[in-house]
Amino acid sequence: MTSSALGNTLFARLRDACASDWTAYTQHAFVRRIGDGTLPEACFRHYLVQDYLFLIHFARAYGLAAFKSETLDDIRRAASGLSAIVDTEIGLHVGYCGRWGLTEADMAAAPEATATLAYTRYVLERGLSGDLLDLQAALAPCIVGYAEIGRALADDPATVREGNTYDEWIAMYASEDYQAVAAEHVEQMDALMQRRGAPSRFESLAQTFAEATRLEAAFWDMGLDSGD
Repeated sequence: MTSSALGNTLFARLRDACASDWTAYTQHAFVRRIGDGTLPEACFRHYLVQDYLFLIHFARAYGLAAFKSETLDDIRRAASGLSAIVDTEIGLHVGYCGRWGLTEADMAAAPEATATLAYTRYVLERGLSGDLLDLQAALAPCIVGYAEIGRALADDPATVREGNTYDEWIAMYASEDYQAVAAEHVEQMDALMQRRGAPSRFESLAQTFAEATRLEAAFWDMGLDSGD
């Protein structure tokens, strides 16, 4: 998603409140090397395995979102997100990973990296200890951040598309379908802030968002370090 499309949304305010952390995440060396095609394939394979494990906990977070919801509309959104992950996204991910020589059985048996444990458990903890808005703020750097990264890479003239091993990954997150998923998350955060928010909540939400952003950057670090 572009900055202009986000306007003065809660997401944009949270992102701006941790601008340096956000830049470190969205312009990480892992991302840049996906864009120019120089990321070692061993790093990307390790990332794909951990991303599979991440998706499982992501599904749990949507189950928690349904539990934390107070309106039928929010329950439906959570149920739709859970179904999309379990019934569609994991299957697509497994199919994509298969082209990298990774089987679902191998990925399911892989140990979770410390970075995977740190981010997924942090998201779940914020959802358990807080409300739905806290959970959505913790999820936002992943859901909306990947949309921003995908669109930025696709729009950057320096990005190598033809012959780039990672072009399919870029196209997936730059796609209109994924951009719509991110936009819906931004809209729901605004709606929740209107119902449950107050000026005094912003600082706490900003802390949650910033920590989740740093944990996302650590996830990229994990991918790069695996190639050492």
